[in-house]
Amino acid sequence: MIRLASLLFAFVGPTMAGIFMIIALVSGYDTLKYVAGSAALGALLALPTVYFVAKAIKANEAEA
Repeated sequence: MIRLASLLFAFVGPTMAGIFMIIALVSGYDTLKYVAGSAALGALLALPTVYFVAKAIKANEAEA
């Protein structure tokens, strides 16, 4: 499952980081501290997301 999670994180991590960065920028927080912090938070929150998605994919694969 670690290989699947790694592959998913390669796509989900930057996507969530970008979403959080856009939210910060649109909200008016345009300094480096807030933009980098929001990107780090997005990447950090991508970890449990990737775990649960990979777990669901593996569970669905086992049923088939």
